[in-house]
Amino acid sequence: MSKVVSLDEALVHITDGTTLMFGGFGGVGNPPTIIDGILRKGVTDLDLIGNDSGFPDIGIGRLVTAERARSLITSHIGSNPNAGRLMTEGKMKVTFYPQGTLAEKIRAGGMGLGGILVDVGLGTIVEEGKNRIEIEGKTYMVEPALTAQVGIVHALKADEYGNLIYDKSARNFNPLVAMAADITIAEVEEIVPRGELDPECIVTPGVYVDYIVKSEGVNWKWAWE
Repeated sequence: MSKVVSLDEALVHITDGTTLMFGGFGGVGNPPTIIDGILRKGVTDLDLIGNDSGFPDIGIGRLVTAERARSLITSHIGSNPNAGRLMTEGKMKVTFYPQGTLAEKIRAGGMGLGGILVDVGLGTIVEEGKNRIEIEGKTYMVEPALTAQVGIVHALKADEYGNLIYDKSARNFNPLVAMAADITIAEVEEIVPRGELDPECIVTPGVYVDYIVKSEGVNWKWAWE
């Protein structure tokens, strides 16, 4: 039961208006082949969820720059001036969360929890419209969990069932995203037969992965190069 499919077969699940969650941090860990495929397919009005907006021509930032997103839930956009411009012009709605809060909201979604309790932002505009709860004399805000219709992740190695191993810091948000989407598509550098991976090295179990796409490699120049 191999989950390996062509890029076009995987992209069937990403259409206009899809809520798309992505792994990655500053482009590192973003799936380049899938992002390129989305651009070529012409998908638009995406609701993006992920750590950041990449750089203008790096990672998820390529979709933002091409104005393919109508909204973005994220922790920062400072590395992509196009994201700031689109937000200011009202062309892309941006919702910010502290990075730890965002990660926990995604993790909660993947674990089937309704949300998390946070105290960051109490007494500020962040509190507006939020439910509050008292626990042992301390006040918290209720932050709903985050899930998505489709999650796209990038891994170093996978077997045909979808067990994933990541490449050092490129792991970042990817394991959380893999759990929090209705359909998870993993772009992988190397695909091996089942039984070839060391079970102690597997980070994301294949039960969370629906489709595997062979990566064509990074097709952008990194900001520090």
